[in-house]
Amino acid sequence: MAKAKTKFVCQECGYVTTSWMGRCPECGNWNTLVEELEVTAKAGAKSYLPTNNEKVKPRTIASVAQTKVERLATGIREFDRVLGGGVVPGSLVLLGGTPGIGKSTILLDAGLRFAQRNIKVLYVSGEESEEQTAMRAVRLGGAQASDRLLIMTATDLDAILTQANNIKPQLLIIDSIQTMYNPELQTAAGSVGQVRECTAKLLQFAKTSGIAVMVIGHVTKDGTIAGPRLLEHMVDVVLQFEGDRSYSFRVLRALKNRFGSTNESGIFSMEAGGLQEVANPAGLFLESRESAVSGSVIGACMEGNRPIMVEFQALVAKTPYGMPRRTAVGFDYNRVNMLLAILERRFGLDFGIYDAYVNVVGGMKVTEPAADLAVAAALVSSHRNRPVPQGVLVFGEVGLTGEVRRVSAPERRIMDGINLGFTKFVVPDSKIELPKDVRVQLVRVKTVEQAMSAIFG
Repeated sequence: MAKAKTKFVCQECGYVTTSWMGRCPECGNWNTLVEELEVTAKAGAKSYLPTNNEKVKPRTIASVAQTKVERLATGIREFDRVLGGGVVPGSLVLLGGTPGIGKSTILLDAGLRFAQRNIKVLYVSGEESEEQTAMRAVRLGGAQASDRLLIMTATDLDAILTQANNIKPQLLIIDSIQTMYNPELQTAAGSVGQVRECTAKLLQFAKTSGIAVMVIGHVTKDGTIAGPRLLEHMVDVVLQFEGDRSYSFRVLRALKNRFGSTNESGIFSMEAGGLQEVANPAGLFLESRESAVSGSVIGACMEGNRPIMVEFQALVAKTPYGMPRRTAVGFDYNRVNMLLAILERRFGLDFGIYDAYVNVVGGMKVTEPAADLAVAAALVSSHRNRPVPQGVLVFGEVGLTGEVRRVSAPERRIMDGINLGFTKFVVPDSKIELPKDVRVQLVRVKTVEQAMSAIFG
C-alpha cells in the first residue's frame, strides 16, 4: 500500500504545517498540532476492504425497512439490555472505563459465549500476549468451548484488518484502540491522530464488511474516553463501565446508542470467576438492621429504567474548627450544600456550627434529583438524633423554595418498594396510579415541612 502524506493541523486555529512543532505559530497554544492524513492510498493499491458495487447504489427507504436485522445476542442479559437486544451486524461499539473495572473481562466473556453458539469471533489484544488471554479465558470457564474464538496479539491495524477480512468473523474485538497503530502516520500509538485514524478505518471496515466491531477505550483522569471527542461521534454505540474498584459492583451504561435506548443500565458483580450478572438489583444496596438508626434513610432511585433502593446516610456533628466541613461520597457535593441551605431557611434548622457528611452505601453514585428528599431527611434525622421508622421509603426532588417536586416513574419505585417490604411511602404530590389491590400508606407531600412531619411524626 502506498504511503500516504501527512500534515499537522492545529486543533485550536486550524493552522496547517508539514512538520510538527510544540507551539502553534498562529495562535500560540502549546501541543495543539495533531497529525492527519493528507491523501489516501494511490488508486489501484491493494486494500483489505471488500468491494461491492451494489452497496454504493442508493435504495428506497421502503426497501431498506423491509430488511430485518438480526442482532447477535451475547448471552449476557444485562449486557444485551444495555445494547438494546444484542450487537447489530456492521456496527462499531466503543466500551470505556477505568483500568481494572472489567472491560476486557466482559468482552472476552461475550466472545466465549458467542463461540459456544457457533459464532466466529476474532479477539485482538494489543496489551496482552496470546497466552495471557488464554489464561483469562480459562478463568472465565469457557476455554474448552472456544473453537470458534480466535485470539491474536497485534498492534498494526492494517495487518489486523487483513486477517479479519480473510477469516471473516461475525464479531471483531479490539483491546484497546489506544494500542492500535496505523503505519501511514509517523506519530506513536495512542496519540490523538492515531486514535482518530484507526477508529475511522475500523468504522469503514465495519460498514463495508457487515462485521460488528467492539472496541475498548481507555479513559482519562476525569473519566472521559481518552482521545478526541470526535471518537464518540464516529462510533454507533458508546458504553461506559462505572464502579469503584474497592467494591464488587459495576454499572454498565449506554451514553450513546443509535440502535436502542440510552436509559437502560446493567448491574454486574465482580467475582473470582469474572463478572456475574445481577438480575434483580432493587435491594442490592440495602443493609438489614434489627433497629432503626438515626441518619439513615432509604430512597428509591432509578438506574436506567429500573428502580434501585439505596441507603443514604448522614452524620451531623459539631465542628471543632471555625469553618464547618461539608463532605459527600456518592452524591453531588453542591446539592448537599443546597439542601443544607434549604433546611436552614425553610425548616429552621441551624447547621452553621455543625459538620455535615453524606454517604451513599455500597459505592453507588447517585445523580438524579429524586434523591434530594431522602438526603434531606437523613440530615434532619442525624441533626435531631431521631431515627426514621423502619419500612419508610422516601423520594422526591426538593426545590429552592422548599417545595417537593414530582419525579419520573413513581409507580415503578413504589411497586419495587412494596416487593421489598416497605409499607409507608413519602412521595411528591402528583398523580400516581397503582393497582387497585395494592394497600399501602401513601403520603403525598408538597413541601419539605410536610415531608419531615410525615416521616418523623
